Amino acid sequence: MIALIQGTLMEAGEKSCIVLTSGGVGYEVRAAAPTLAGLPKVGEETALFTMTVVREDALDLYGFLTSEERRLFGVLLSIPKLGPKKALSVLAAFGPDALRDIAAREDVAGLATVPGIGKKSAQQILFDLKFKLKDEIFAPGTPKPGPAPHGSAGSEFRDALAGLAGLGYADEEVRPLLAEVFEDEPEIDAASAIRLCLKKIAASRA
Repeated sequence: MIALIQGTLMEAGEKSCIVLTSGGVGYEVRAAAPTLAGLPKVGEETALFTMTVVREDALDLYGFLTSEERRLFGVLLSIPKLGPKKALSVLAAFGPDALRDIAAREDVAGLATVPGIGKKSAQQILFDLKFKLKDEIFAPGTPKPGPAPHGSAGSEFRDALAGLAGLGYADEEVRPLLAEVFEDEPEIDAASAIRLCLKKIAASRA
């Protein structure tokens, strides 16, 4: 199994990228939008933690910026009827800490907002996920990020979170700040929420 790829970023698209290794082999790596947004410029060196998924008609390589994301992708794949595309969509919507958080809270409504996952599927996924992550969820000192709003506010929240990820901010840093923004202004749009969040980040670093 290919666990890590390091080389030159040759191409980056909406769903995958191509990395040319020093051995002259170019690998196409499928990845979530936040991962692709976190890559360097084309022509620069990059490294991705990877997992190989073998099916009857395909052999695909999935990439992640951190080993933690790769591990959780494997956990999601171990859940019945949850294939790699949906697992990647879940990780695109929720970072590692947020994924543990929705599992601990059994946030069916939140998980059901992921494309291709309905309420019934979300219930089963969370049931399995909570069991598989029980040692992490209930471990002392495990961080608990703020929950995401639901409904239209939840959609704006996720858009804002994705936008900040595209700017290079980590989920665990911006999610609690966004939760504060939406708590103060539930009707705020994603663009305005990003601006307020950036102001909070700047103020905390001043």
